[in-house]
Amino acid sequence: MNLIIILIVGGILGWLASIVMRTDGQQGIFLNVIVGIVGAFLAGFVITPLIGGALITSGNFDLRSLVASFLGAVVLLAIVNMFRRGSVR
Repeated sequence: MNLIIILIVGGILGWLASIVMRTDGQQGIFLNVIVGIVGAFLAGFVITPLIGGALITSGNFDLRSLVASFLGAVVLLAIVNMFRRGSVR
């Protein structure tokens, strides 16, 4: 059950990050889920220790972990855009 919730929340966060970074038309729902989950892992190692809170992948959903996971997904898309296009956009 926890895995299903992580996939749904990861998909929503990945979709929101792709809207912010203007890459929504280039990727589908599967890539949105991947970006959201990988962004959550990235945020868990980089952003979450700075602001405190628990990892979203551990099943603890609070506002700090959701914001950190969203920021991780945005940073991940910025890195991908930098390698793909040469600019963050």
